[in-house]
Amino acid sequence: MMDITRRQFLTVAAAGAAVARGAKGQLKVVASTEDMAALAREVGGDRISVEALGKGYQDSHFVEPKPSFISKVHSADLLISVGLQLEIGWLPPLISQSRNPRVQPGAPGYLEAAQFAEILEKPAGGVSRSMGDVHPLGNPHFWLDPKNGRAVAQGIAGKLSELRPEDSAYFAQRYKDFSDRLAAAEKGWDQKMAPYRGRKVVTFHQSWPNFAKRFGIEVAGYVEPKPGIPPTPSHTIALIGQMKSQNIKVIWVEPYFDSKVPNSIANSVGGEAIVLLPSVGGVPEASDYIKLFDYDVNLAASAFQRVEKKGS
Repeated sequence: MMDITRRQFLTVAAAGAAVARGAKGQLKVVASTEDMAALAREVGGDRISVEALGKGYQDSHFVEPKPSFISKVHSADLLISVGLQLEIGWLPPLISQSRNPRVQPGAPGYLEAAQFAEILEKPAGGVSRSMGDVHPLGNPHFWLDPKNGRAVAQGIAGKLSELRPEDSAYFAQRYKDFSDRLAAAEKGWDQKMAPYRGRKVVTFHQSWPNFAKRFGIEVAGYVEPKPGIPPTPSHTIALIGQMKSQNIKVIWVEPYFDSKVPNSIANSVGGEAIVLLPSVGGVPEASDYIKLFDYDVNLAASAFQRVEKKGS
């Protein structure tokens, strides 16, 4: 009899907690990119709803604002941005027009993820337009190192706990589970990339310093003569010469750039140009943060293997 009564009590208590949560509702989280949304989902679970403004197949620098974005930001309890001026061309006007005091920069419901990450490529001196689209605060593609992804996830969990203290233990457990799964996945990625540590690559844009550093790859050049500047014939010719002299065979291209020039360069040096994904959701298979690295690591390792086999 006591067991039945206890079970009934626990059932009623759980139902009461669910009703209480339902009455309060999920925290509404809006993220500027799919990457930040993916990390929020990992730690927020069913206590939050998450929407990303930019899609994984888009260039996060140049997301086209839609009228619907304003209403999404207006209703948000928490807005997560990448920061480092990645979204400077489109996100600040949305925040201002949303008239949501909760998510204005400096308010409790605004979180810039860059504060938790190791930032690379910080310009030593002044920055001018003659240098191309250089980020004056450092390279904003920091999530492409799992160490930074883990740190950002922990930062998001902390912010969610501030906004919903009664769920702090839940968010902390979700973070621990994610961190453990990420650590296990890293072992596999390291094993696949270990044979290629020290290899040089060329990339189209400066999206990959964190990814390259994490796996011991050197980015030796860029298809763009300057960040954001389309490739020119003279730069292309010089790059082909550099790749031949340094025996560089692989080019990494982001999905939103035209692959024609990178493919031509790769053909000229007997190599390959491959499309790596900077963001979650770039293809259906890369549907969460860990699957993004599964996709990119498999593709990168396979390309190195093929060009080495071709050259042997």
